[in-house]
Amino acid sequence: MPPVHSPSLPGATPPADCPLCPRLAAFRHEWQAREPDWYNAPVDTFLPREGAETVELLVVGLAPGVRGANRTGRPFTGDYAGDLLYATLKRYGFATGEFEARPDDSLELRGAAITNAVRCVPPENKPTGAEINTCRRFLTPTLDALPRLRVLVTLGRIAHDSTLRALGVRLKDAPFSHGGEHEAGGYTIVSSYHCSRYNTNTGVLTPAMFEAVFEKARARLG
Repeated sequence: MPPVHSPSLPGATPPADCPLCPRLAAFRHEWQAREPDWYNAPVDTFLPREGAETVELLVVGLAPGVRGANRTGRPFTGDYAGDLLYATLKRYGFATGEFEARPDDSLELRGAAITNAVRCVPPENKPTGAEINTCRRFLTPTLDALPRLRVLVTLGRIAHDSTLRALGVRLKDAPFSHGGEHEAGGYTIVSSYHCSRYNTNTGVLTPAMFEAVFEKARARLG
């Protein structure tokens, strides 16, 4: 299933058959054989149609879900996490249109972009430390390619810590906590628990808690 792509970021997009992480490549190939009509490739950053120069907010997630972005080719599209994320982005003016959990719906980002710390789907949603470190070569140029970027929202500790490392910031200088807010690397970083179904079903994260994170981000941007 090829995604309906927004503009891409040169130098920040893995090749379609990226071989850098052998375990992730093998898992990708396994799903290509099982579901040949799915996207089954590294998932690119989701940008507004107006391009990278309009982005002031970047949401950094963990990795594609096997039946979410790995299937559809667009971050947080096709599984529950996207329902909460995109509804919240719309509430705070970072998206318009209707999110219908498919890449050709009418949803568009406004002044925001969405990426993942790891671009390929990992088995059991658990990338290894080496895979996270390897994929940072795409996260760092993503940050560099957004000239108006001011605020980052990191979803989960892995995304948060990888973002700090991409910025050259020590983890102890901006520790992860839900709703935590730090000035680091020239940006405001607001961290959140990941909007996965596991976290919402167990009450670790409620919609109100998630909205409070984006309320902080919106307040920073004015």
